[in-house]
Amino acid sequence: MKSASTILIRLLKPAWLRYSLLFLALAAFGVLATQAQGVTSAPATTPFRFNVGVDTGSQPQDVDVAIKVLFVMTLLTLAPSIVLLMTCFTRIVIVLSFVRSALSLQGTPANQILIGLSLFMTYFIMQPVWNQIDQTAIQPYIAKQISSDEAMDAAAKPLRSFMLKQTRAKDVELFAELARLPATEPAVLPLRVVIPAFIISELRTAFQMGFLLFVPLVLIDLVVATVLMSMGMMMMPPATVALPLKILLFVLVDGWDLVVRSLILSFGS
Repeated sequence: MKSASTILIRLLKPAWLRYSLLFLALAAFGVLATQAQGVTSAPATTPFRFNVGVDTGSQPQDVDVAIKVLFVMTLLTLAPSIVLLMTCFTRIVIVLSFVRSALSLQGTPANQILIGLSLFMTYFIMQPVWNQIDQTAIQPYIAKQISSDEAMDAAAKPLRSFMLKQTRAKDVELFAELARLPATEPAVLPLRVVIPAFIISELRTAFQMGFLLFVPLVLIDLVVATVLMSMGMMMMPPATVALPLKILLFVLVDGWDLVVRSLILSFGS
């Protein structure tokens, strides 16, 4: 059997391995020397103490900053819900989905296209509200003219005004009654009352517009089914003939322009 020294020499034959071990040895020697110097230089009469304390001088400021960071992270997490429920996005995407269903098109246009179009239309319609929020809340807060609480209140006013214009009084009264709020003007209602009332009103309006879009296209299905039955072609699915006719009618009347125009005008833009 080979001796241990012969095996060790062969293991250390690569140059990079020898240099690495030498570097680690020097580093370990330096750390040990530093620790030994620190131990020897400490006074012998000073006992070892392990102190656990709280720095009360900077703690309130650190806690305040941590709370603000947590609030910002939470706001970023809820940002999609805010965009969906506090803007005109809900009505737009529901109506566009109704259009696709009325045309009997399962995947055309794709969901990404409908959502993208809805987002850009939302940006177009909400642009005056964004500008007002920027002028009354964001810019003064950046310039340190108002506090964060005042900025939040100033930013909520344009959104509240927009939502109340699109909300039925019946829905606002419902949630104000459930919240047991005294009779007050809508302009000072809290957002916890305005937002759900706005969502319900948007759903109602979107379904009303979707119904009006369905009626002429459903009539095409009925006419096609009646004609096929009168011709004795009962084995032929009516959707096979009705689908190209509905697409042709929708293109001839410039359906997308009519739908987009109706959606934008429905918000009073």
